Amino acid sequence: MFYIDVIWHHTDPAYPVRLVSELDESRWELRKMEFYSDGRVGLACKEWASRGTDLGIEPVPPIDEINSDGEFTAKLMEPEAFESLWLEQVHNLT
Repeated sequence: MFYIDVIWHHTDPAYPVRLVSELDESRWELRKMEFYSDGRVGLACKEWASRGTDLGIEPVPPIDEINSDGEFTAKLMEPEAFESLWLEQVHNLT
């Protein structure tokens, strides 16, 4: 598994500005967090989803492909950083 952190550069409050995902070896999302400019955070995993966030219906493109689109800035994330952020956001749902 690996983890990506993607900033989406736009000003439309209907869409997230940050997408953080745990991916399997085939680049399918296993867990996902979507952060919105107004502070909302949606989460999704195979078992459940919150606040309108769902796992992707296609594998996530490679980092260099994501970064080739000027709307996005993507980077790899350490597993521990993802897990810490995930637990924090799950806790915030309750």
